[in-house]
Amino acid sequence: MNTSPARLAHGLLLLRNRHFLLLDIIIFCVTPLLAIMLRTDNPNSPFTYALGLLFYIIVSVAIRVGLSYAVGLYRRYWQFAGIDELTLITAIMTLSTTLILVIFFGIHQLISNSDPALLRFMPPRSVPFIEALLALCFVGGLRLSIRITQHWQNRNPTGKNKRVLIVGAGHAGSLCLREIQNQPELGMMPVGFIDDNPEKSRVNIRGVKVLGNRTNIQNVVREYRINEILIAMPSASGKEMRHMINICKEAGVATKTMPSLTELFNGQFDLQQMREIELEDLLRREPIQTDREAIVNLLRGKCVLVTGGGGSIGSELCRQILRCKPEKLIILGHGENSIFQINAELRNTMKAMDDAGPLPTIETVIADVRFPERLRHIFLKVKPDIIFHAAAHKHVPLMEQNPSEAITNNVLGTRNVVHAALAADVERFVMISTDKAVNPTNVMGASKRSAELVVHEAAAASGKAYVAVRFGNVLGSRGSVVHTFKEQIARGGPITVTHPDMCRFFMTIPEAVQLVLQAGVLGSGGEVFVLDMGKPIKIVDMARDLLRLHGLEEGRDIDIVFSELRPGEKLFEELFIEGEQYGRTEHEKIFLASNASNFVPHDLDESIAILAEAANRMDAEAIRLGLKALVPEYTPTLNESQKPVAKKGDTLSKASATKLKHSADPLTNGAVTA
Repeated sequence: MNTSPARLAHGLLLLRNRHFLLLDIIIFCVTPLLAIMLRTDNPNSPFTYALGLLFYIIVSVAIRVGLSYAVGLYRRYWQFAGIDELTLITAIMTLSTTLILVIFFGIHQLISNSDPALLRFMPPRSVPFIEALLALCFVGGLRLSIRITQHWQNRNPTGKNKRVLIVGAGHAGSLCLREIQNQPELGMMPVGFIDDNPEKSRVNIRGVKVLGNRTNIQNVVREYRINEILIAMPSASGKEMRHMINICKEAGVATKTMPSLTELFNGQFDLQQMREIELEDLLRREPIQTDREAIVNLLRGKCVLVTGGGGSIGSELCRQILRCKPEKLIILGHGENSIFQINAELRNTMKAMDDAGPLPTIETVIADVRFPERLRHIFLKVKPDIIFHAAAHKHVPLMEQNPSEAITNNVLGTRNVVHAALAADVERFVMISTDKAVNPTNVMGASKRSAELVVHEAAAASGKAYVAVRFGNVLGSRGSVVHTFKEQIARGGPITVTHPDMCRFFMTIPEAVQLVLQAGVLGSGGEVFVLDMGKPIKIVDMARDLLRLHGLEEGRDIDIVFSELRPGEKLFEELFIEGEQYGRTEHEKIFLASNASNFVPHDLDESIAILAEAANRMDAEAIRLGLKALVPEYTPTLNESQKPVAKKGDTLSKASATKLKHSADPLTNGAVTA
């Protein structure tokens, strides 16, 4: 950086608008002299027309500098100059030249009529046109040289910068490159692209060449001394990501990825979002196509309330609802820290939102769904149009140990929210349920099934669009098995899996919430919507994938050991209750059990009253018996001797294998899914 060009570049980048003002005055004084010398091809001509040139320079400087100042040319940041700035400079020069020409030719005509002899002191009439072109070139060129210098420095950083290879030369890759070039402080030097499209082979994108396809990655890494690979393929499937990550790992280079399209749902990409490869990247499915317009029409201008707004699902609901610009978003939750955090995040998000139309109002409410009078007061005060009920206890083992909490929070809490919603005349209510509510073997699942029945009863009695949405495990949620595995890896192992055949349905939080919002559009009242989560995933396979992502090997670095099934756990989760009539909705990823309300018992209120009394007494056995009476398909684990034990080496039973086969498509032969 001690060379003369480098010092010159550094000096250019130090120029500020006050310097440009002075330089512009100098330019506007010099360009008339250059123009007349070019016109006459005589270096002495400025002396011949000295009087007329002096007048022209005074007028030119006054008009051009005054107009430039008036339109804000001296309030621009020229390191990011582009088409807008060039257009502004051209407009200024065009308008100022027009004014100068009017004055110049007016005086020329006046002298011609009064004393033609004085015309010999006036510059030729073509000089203003030549001078305007010169001024445009100098003024525009000087400013754009700052942008070019900045770009050159970004392209030629110091040797300490990481040499980066970008996989994917599409729109996402180009966006990634632009962010790197615009943020030299990140210390990254883009060396090239990798793309499988043969039409892009050897082409240049923003000055960076496509160096080959994925089969060339190892050679490119070695030849160009790559320090890091950025995978810019947000629409890639899990299978494609798996293959690409394996290639990058074999190349022995640190690898990061851009979030998936689902994670980027209607958001702006920032280079800071590039992150380490996560398990979610290996489980990607095809991007979900929702009816975005219908969701926006449902939420825009409405008052929307989210219970459990600080939780994993609730907070993501708030993020996606905010982008639809409701009139008001009410975030209700019991944990003040989580509510504080999502409120701060959403307010920062609003600062970056465009100003087209009024921005939403965000209100936070600290409240416990177990207090009906508190909820009733809140709902009557804020008058929500739509409620998304995500507040619930969801941890199976904890609810087995604390069944009274499952009843008071999941069952009675849902009833309190529903009754308060009816009192406030809320038109649309969406309850977040779980696949564990189907043929439950645990208190948590049975409590959520009971909560579904409460919602169905309200829909039947009121005729309002009160619905439930079931889905399975979500990656990245609090208490997710993925977090447990990561903690075990960080401690050096072993990784504990309850059974080699344990399978679960998984979705990412953003895609689950997208479908919940879509189900909210489709619901008319009393239905259960079930999200299509694809094929179930073996938990042990997830553990092995995580080991590979951490550069570890099972058996050599960390062991995977199998324990026994915990109380209430099943090998396979199910999505539909036997007898429910279901089919696909107009959205391919959402199923509908249209007759769900038919399962509401006539004595629901009495059954819940019995559960409430048992919960008040903290009588775990009475709670389980009460749940069994309310949810006949509930098969509780009552004591240690009844717990199924899984040992290392256990194989998948024939019946389990059949269920697993049918679970790939919930509509296969009308079978109940596993």
